Amino acid sequence: MKTTAEKLALTLGIFAVVSGCTATSNNSAQTQDSAKVTEVANSTNVASVTVDGSSTVYPITQAIAQEFQANSKNNLQVQVSISGTGGGFTKFCAGKADINNASRPITQAEMADCNRNGIRYIELPVAFDALTIAVNPQNDWAKDITVAELKKIWEPGAEGKITRWNQVRASWPDRPLNLYGAGKQSGTFDYFTEAITGKAKASRNDYTASEDDEVLVAGISKDPNALGYFGYAYYEENQKSLKVLAVDNGKGAITPSRETVEKSKYQPLSRPLFIYVNPWSAKHKSAVYQFVDFYIKQAPKTASAVGYVPLSSEAYQIDYVHLNQGKAGTVFAGKSQFDLTLSELLRKQKQF
Repeated sequence: MKTTAEKLALTLGIFAVVSGCTATSNNSAQTQDSAKVTEVANSTNVASVTVDGSSTVYPITQAIAQEFQANSKNNLQVQVSISGTGGGFTKFCAGKADINNASRPITQAEMADCNRNGIRYIELPVAFDALTIAVNPQNDWAKDITVAELKKIWEPGAEGKITRWNQVRASWPDRPLNLYGAGKQSGTFDYFTEAITGKAKASRNDYTASEDDEVLVAGISKDPNALGYFGYAYYEENQKSLKVLAVDNGKGAITPSRETVEKSKYQPLSRPLFIYVNPWSAKHKSAVYQFVDFYIKQAPKTASAVGYVPLSSEAYQIDYVHLNQGKAGTVFAGKSQFDLTLSELLRKQKQF
């Protein structure tokens, strides 16, 4: 079996060193200062991997973690927790997690937080998601919804005012409109609000909120008057207890699916999903490197199995290069990009 160093040498012989990195940390902070690195860097438990963050990415990471542990000959342990993308970055940038699951790119504030603590990050896209609008199966009046109607429902000014279905569309019944959505530590909350209301975190507050998508699924499945949003994998897993709405952005109502994401038709609610890896952990904790290496190899199959859209083989090869080079930084400049396609994501990775 090749060592990490041998793998790196082989990889660098196959792939050209990419340039033009838009990493956010300055040159003096490119290499982690061991004096600043906190709990992750100081960990002596090299046989364990800690992962936190997004509930949207959780199904991919958890499935891969289970397979990794089942196949591990060294009894390596992977602990996967959910605290939302933002909550996960808080822990990651404090050195309390090796990997953060993220349903949106790292923000400028999170970059600054990581930089203060001497924590670098390797940004690895792992799949594409179709952020899904769902209602209860007993809802027999709504089949689709426009982006403008979603904004009317979710914008801050709707709080306490848009509370019934017929206020959204006159042909819909005069029934209570009960809303379920991502909690404020969720990357889904950040992405959805920016895509729909025009500003990240700009949302009404009078709704049932959770960073755990399972909680939202359970609420909607029991409430005939419900409407909510979450990652596509949770809809696919619970199709019998949910009904999906097609979304019309002005070009016709499109239902979320792997095909509509691949063909870039489901906009603006298609988005890439990521894991962010601490390069110090990947270099100094053998379990972390082994797990991420395994993750990249398994991601295409597992992403598809749990309900997401895999990236191209070339995109995963670039992930592997970035892991082995310890390529720290981001190509998103601290904000989400809307209407991003699979090919555009690949182009960004190549330019990194």
